Amino acid sequence: MACHSGNALVVCNSGPNDPLFVSLTSDEPHRATMALNLGGHMADAGHPLSVFLSDKGVFLGVKSGAEKYPAQQKMLSDIIAKGGLVIMCPPCLRHYGFAEADLLPGIKLGGAKVTGEALFKPNTKTLSW
Repeated sequence: MACHSGNALVVCNSGPNDPLFVSLTSDEPHRATMALNLGGHMADAGHPLSVFLSDKGVFLGVKSGAEKYPAQQKMLSDIIAKGGLVIMCPPCLRHYGFAEADLLPGIKLGGAKVTGEALFKPNTKTLSW
């Protein structure tokens, strides 16, 4: 639940450094931009950020998406450069005909350990697009 305090967005019921896990299942550019933009703002405000790309979100994190998703791929690169974690769903990656070698630099292949550690950190908040 989001609350407004003046012009600043404040996440209710959250501590100042609670982690944020964004589940991004869409390859629709506007939806993806909204998810990554909000996640980036929360990371800048001190919330450790993890972005999980699954279902059609896979297309945002593979090299062949560069022409269709340049803005979103830049946002993913910026998140990684600032210490955020971007995780790719392995079954989704295979479903759409891609392999680990197709991932953009810095994106981690998910699994029970990688995804679970991000999702189940104490006090983690989740958002889904």
